[in-house]
Amino acid sequence: MRAMILDALRRPLRQADIATPKPGAGQLLIRVRACAVCRTDLHVVDGELTQPKLPLIPGHEIVGGVEQLGAGVEHFKIRDRVGVPWLGWTCGECAYCRSGRENLCDQARFTGYTLDGGYAEYTVADQRFCFPIPESYADAEAAPLLCAGLIGYRSLVKAGNGKRLGIYGFGAAAHIVAQIAKYQEREIYAFTRPGDEQAKQFAMSLGAVWAGGSNEMSPVKLDAAIIFAPAGELIPQALKTVGKGGIVVCGGIHMSDIPSFPYSNLWEERSICSIANLTRRDGEEFLALAPRVPVRTEVQIFPLEEANDALARLRGGKVQGAAVLVTDTGR
Repeated sequence: MRAMILDALRRPLRQADIATPKPGAGQLLIRVRACAVCRTDLHVVDGELTQPKLPLIPGHEIVGGVEQLGAGVEHFKIRDRVGVPWLGWTCGECAYCRSGRENLCDQARFTGYTLDGGYAEYTVADQRFCFPIPESYADAEAAPLLCAGLIGYRSLVKAGNGKRLGIYGFGAAAHIVAQIAKYQEREIYAFTRPGDEQAKQFAMSLGAVWAGGSNEMSPVKLDAAIIFAPAGELIPQALKTVGKGGIVVCGGIHMSDIPSFPYSNLWEERSICSIANLTRRDGEEFLALAPRVPVRTEVQIFPLEEANDALARLRGGKVQGAAVLVTDTGR
C-alpha cells in the first residue's frame, strides 16, 4: 500500500510502498478514503511532541471503509464507513478509565503518534475507538470532525454555557466550534492573526459578531474564551478579555511557554484549564449533534502524496478550514 512515513523528527515525510497491515483481535482493517491534516500532526513532525513511535504513519482524522474484521469484532461489518480519532486505545482498568476519564489514561495510545495513522491507503484500528460516520457527510467533509470537531466540542463544553464566547485561532477546530456556538445562540468573538483580513472575514461568515486581531481587546467582556492557537502568550491576553468568573480553555495538545502575568488578570475567580484528548462519549455526543446543526466543514483537498505540501501550508497559516488528504483523487 502507499503510505507517507515519518522516519525522523523535523524531516519531510517519505513516500513509500509498504505491506498492508493485518487486523488483530478486536481490530478493523480500514481502507482510508480521507484523512484530515491536523495541527497536532505538525507538532509531531516538527518534534514538539517528542515521543512518537518511529517510523510512523501520521494522521488521526480518518474516514474509510471496513475491509476486514479481526477476531471478535462485533460492532462493525464489512463495508461499514467508520471514523478513527486521536484516542486509539486505553487500558480500561486504571482510576481514570474507571471514572469516565479515559482521555487521561496513563497507558493510552494515540492514532498517528504511538499508533500508525491515516496518511496511507489502509490502517488498522481498535473497533472500540471507531465511530460510525453520519450519512450526510462526504468522506473529505467528515474527516475534520474526528479531531477538529471532537476536541473543539470538548473545549466548548468545558467553556460552560456563557453567552459571549471568544475563540483564538480561527482554523479547523474554530470553524466547527463557531457553528455549534451559533446553533446554541451564543455570541462569537473571533481573534485571528493580526492583519489577517481573510481569517476575519471567514469568522464573520460563520456568524461571529466581532472579529479582530489576537492582540486586540473584544468590545465587551466575555464569559469564556477558547484558545486553539499554540501560542502561550495568548493566555494572559485572553484572561483580560473574560469577565469575572470567566474561563480560558486551552484546546491544543501543545503550546509555547506561558509568560508571567499579574495576579490581577486571574483574580475575581477567573480560571484557566486545558483539554486533553477526548473520550468516546465526546465522540458519540458530537457526531449525533453535528448533523442537527448542521455543521459544515470547509476543506482543501490534497492527494496523499502531497502530504508534505499540506503540512507546509498549514504551518504557514495558508489553509482556510481544514486540509484533507485523499487516497483516490478520482472519487
